[in-house]
Amino acid sequence: MNKINSYKYDDLLKEELNDSKFKAEYDALDEEFTLAEEIIKLRKNQNLTQIELAKRVGTSQPAIARIESGSYRNISFALLRRVAAALGAVPEIHLRKSH
Repeated sequence: MNKINSYKYDDLLKEELNDSKFKAEYDALDEEFTLAEEIIKLRKNQNLTQIELAKRVGTSQPAIARIESGSYRNISFALLRRVAAALGAVPEIHLRKSH
């Protein structure tokens, strides 16, 4: 019988971040994933499904899923404001000097 290894996400991430190439890619996507995590947390705290949030926003469930995956490229500020409003939040945008 084959043994399947099981890892906790945080433990696996910590291990992978030791690889400088992986860390550089991870850091480059940090803002996108942070936004996704914040939206997921707000949605779940309100016990909303992606479908329910999509209805509130006036978009589709797949659009919400893309936003929450962190892979939604070129999200408009208008859509972000609608998502935030539907969750009782306001978006904040900051600029910082690039590395």
